[in-house]
Amino acid sequence: MTQLSITEPARQTPVVHQTDVLVIGSGPGGLAAALAAARCGVDVTLLERFGCFGGNITVVGVEGFAWYRHEATIEGGGIGWEFEERAKAMGAATPESQSLSYEIDSEGFKLVADALVEEAGIHPMLHRQFAAPIMEGDTIRGVIVESKAGREAILAKRVIDATGDADVALRAGAPTVKTPVEQMQAASVMFHLAGVDKAAFMAGVKADPQTYKDWSTGEWQVETDTKEDDMFSPFLAKPFAQALRDGIIPSHLNTIGGTWGAVHDSGEMTYMNLVHLAGCDGTDPDSMTRFEIEGRKQAMHAINALRHYTPGCEGVRLRNFGMSIGIRDTRKIDAAYNMTEADVRGQARFDDSIGIYPEFIDGYGVLILPTTGRYMHIPYRSMLPKSVRHLIVAGRATGGDRIAHAATRNMACCAVAGQGAGVAAAWAVKHDCDFPEVDIAAVQKIIQSQGARIH
Repeated sequence: MTQLSITEPARQTPVVHQTDVLVIGSGPGGLAAALAAARCGVDVTLLERFGCFGGNITVVGVEGFAWYRHEATIEGGGIGWEFEERAKAMGAATPESQSLSYEIDSEGFKLVADALVEEAGIHPMLHRQFAAPIMEGDTIRGVIVESKAGREAILAKRVIDATGDADVALRAGAPTVKTPVEQMQAASVMFHLAGVDKAAFMAGVKADPQTYKDWSTGEWQVETDTKEDDMFSPFLAKPFAQALRDGIIPSHLNTIGGTWGAVHDSGEMTYMNLVHLAGCDGTDPDSMTRFEIEGRKQAMHAINALRHYTPGCEGVRLRNFGMSIGIRDTRKIDAAYNMTEADVRGQARFDDSIGIYPEFIDGYGVLILPTTGRYMHIPYRSMLPKSVRHLIVAGRATGGDRIAHAATRNMACCAVAGQGAGVAAAWAVKHDCDFPEVDIAAVQKIIQSQGARIH
């Protein structure tokens, strides 16, 4: 069938704002990038399509920011660490059930992010959707946005793509790689519960503790390096298996299962990561629409099963869904350097390191936790797109193969990359150079002065 199209008339788009550094997307990578750049003394604007900052934490409801942390874990410090510490200080965090970290409250972090943005003097621009780059040859000069105010232009000296899907890089002409839909990590609809009898629930957990080796059950087979196998995991599978046998859950819904986050004295149980939706393409709005609706249906089946088969959940009810489906995997840039499986499994070291991240791999059927002090470097070159000047990419769209992505997609690693991108953007503005030309040694010193480790 021939694709229908229309021709839009030429129009003048008003320039509503100009800035030194424009960050597009405010998830952990974008928020860290904006804060890092602003703290270097340049003008920074943070663009976000939703009504809050925080991305995966606040919009999707993923509260386990650093659930990999154990006694021997080597942390990168910096702004990612600050997210957790600030959340604790503002009453927006609670101890995590399976690690030494804190679970960040998805609603409370909206206030944390607001405070961080305001304190840094960042210009906030919520409720605006990126539509197109403004290009001058191969150089990005800003972006076009759409909103209730119509079509507007924002000009910038340097741009940071923190969309998670390499949206800006792709449309600016940079080469990208998209995971085939059938190989993408499953999407998730996150939800939170109320009405849990905490004492009864925790007694049930104590009576039948689950471990990471229990993740390999039913439809899932998870590769570990065996040191994780007997460690406690807040894993739920048995209630859903029983519900399938009893007809409480339809027979085709055999992928419901996963982890719970924290149980509160108030009867809330948060960060329910139980719905896994294979085949959802996070770059296709029709696909996202279908799976968003399907995910909510599956969540209600999960809640029904919990009522029937889980101690303390007899009176449980839905408290809320995340504002948007959670996407783990879509496009990545073909970067100046693409990280490899060998890098993330083998403690890679790079001269252009802009931060470190513990040996934590979670995705494509691999789960390796950082319990022995091993860690890797994040190379600056993995954030540099080809063919486009004055653009850098932060967050889960940095360059790398499948297993590398299973490490670098995680929120704390996105914050590491974001901080490096923000410092580099500020340096590039101050020295009027393109990103490949920045003095990496100077950037590394600034990153360290901001409290992050690079080695």
